Amino acid sequence: MLVPETHTKVLIVGAGPSGLMMAAQLLRNGLQPVIIDIKPGPTDESKALAVQARSLEIYRQMGVVERVIENGKRAAGVVFNEEGRQVAALSMANVGEGQTLFPYILLYQQSKNERLLLDYLTLNCCPVYWKTTLTSLKQTATQVEVQLQNGDKLTTLTCDWVVGADGAHSVVRKQSQIPFNGETYSHNFYLADVELANTELNDSLVNLYLAKKGFAAFFPMPEANRYRALGNLPPELEGKEDLKVEDILPGLDKISGTDIEIVKTYWFTTYRLHHRMADTFRAQRCFLVGDAAHIHSPVGGQGMNTGLQDANNLAWKLAGVANGHINEKILVSYAAERMPVAKNLLNTTDRVFNIIMSGSWLTMLFKQWVMPGVLKLVWGNKKLRGIFFRTVSQIGIGYRDSAISLHISQAEKVKAGDRLPYLKVFDEKKQEETDLHQWCSKPGFTLIVLGKLAETDLFALAKWITQKYPGMLNFFYLPQSKANQAVFDAFEVNEKLGKSLIIRPDMHIGFINDKIDMVLMDNYLKNVVGITDLG
Repeated sequence: MLVPETHTKVLIVGAGPSGLMMAAQLLRNGLQPVIIDIKPGPTDESKALAVQARSLEIYRQMGVVERVIENGKRAAGVVFNEEGRQVAALSMANVGEGQTLFPYILLYQQSKNERLLLDYLTLNCCPVYWKTTLTSLKQTATQVEVQLQNGDKLTTLTCDWVVGADGAHSVVRKQSQIPFNGETYSHNFYLADVELANTELNDSLVNLYLAKKGFAAFFPMPEANRYRALGNLPPELEGKEDLKVEDILPGLDKISGTDIEIVKTYWFTTYRLHHRMADTFRAQRCFLVGDAAHIHSPVGGQGMNTGLQDANNLAWKLAGVANGHINEKILVSYAAERMPVAKNLLNTTDRVFNIIMSGSWLTMLFKQWVMPGVLKLVWGNKKLRGIFFRTVSQIGIGYRDSAISLHISQAEKVKAGDRLPYLKVFDEKKQEETDLHQWCSKPGFTLIVLGKLAETDLFALAKWITQKYPGMLNFFYLPQSKANQAVFDAFEVNEKLGKSLIIRPDMHIGFINDKIDMVLMDNYLKNVVGITDLG
């Protein structure tokens, strides 16, 4: 199908998880993009499997999280094995209790994420133009001109903005001449989607096998007895062509200390792993998200989730600018906020992965005798366990140093830039329980006022929002009460002054003030965020 348009506000190149999320979030924020992909259609072959809590929170905002949970499986725990011997077993059951509505790691294949998002796009009348290749890209100060090829037909399309979500070999990145620095790991790896007859592998546990000559891992999938197997190819198979899953079984049996019995192979591939990051996530009117911007080892199940958050961060800003509601200066904050996240992720996963792959005697001693004790010690400490979950689940990512975070408060627990904490709220009028995240389910910014307000003050706030920020600022008011004391404690509210918070569309706190002051809120929205007067 050919792209019928000759001009679009936003072109998204790539219909993987990051590109599809970008399109979905643009639609939520009132902008219809054009999205293309070189593939003939969605595929069932996917590497990513884990969906972290922060991604589930985004899916909840979109109203689709129930489908994700129904078709996924919670990881009950992780078992570490050294040379075929179990050395540590860590329970993951509700490890993040109280920090999120989703205190676990959900196993839900990348292909399912893609189909979920494709369905969302279909419901919003946004097609993906498959079999369409970006062949050239030229930028001016005001637009981008691209050449698209579908079969033997060439189409010229002008765009206000282009988002490269086209993976590690991104054409958008190459055409924009953005360096992609990093290294390729020395080993070759395999990935297999298989059904096993091995009953000793609990199909709710992640099984990791560490050995002197490599590693192997079995990740349970939602389907019965089905696993994602991952490991490094043994030296004797390096460079061999046309490998089949049967070729890796002898080495897999040796590393795991188990006779692995494969009932059915759904998918098998070999590949190289890289850790690379783009020098910048933006070149004039072109942006990079997901693997086009950063790639790394699969340690911790972070890759796909990071790409989803890249898109979630950029989409509301780009939609606001493209629709003329927000000043273009806000787009600087995308790279400023997301590049440090990607850099930290690459450094962390690289260090852990090198330990896993190292066969040196010192590292082997560490893995065999020190690591099991450290893991048990960390897991036995509630505070350290909480830090681990906040890191892996990505709910701990924040943007306190961002130019669009304004903290006018003495509070130290929660600051502007942080993800809005998951806190339950009792609605006194409706006599029902909800939570702060549910308050942020609608597109746009959310104003939350905590404290006692007179009716005239409430009326003035409502009038200010209606006149100046119609359709862009949702409003919630929570007066002091015994039932909601935990909310007031979390935000360190002064009972006499109250507190005001403005939550960004991506559920990060943009503004915190120790009092309720419309002049300061107006200053934040107009001068810091750059919202135009919509009244």
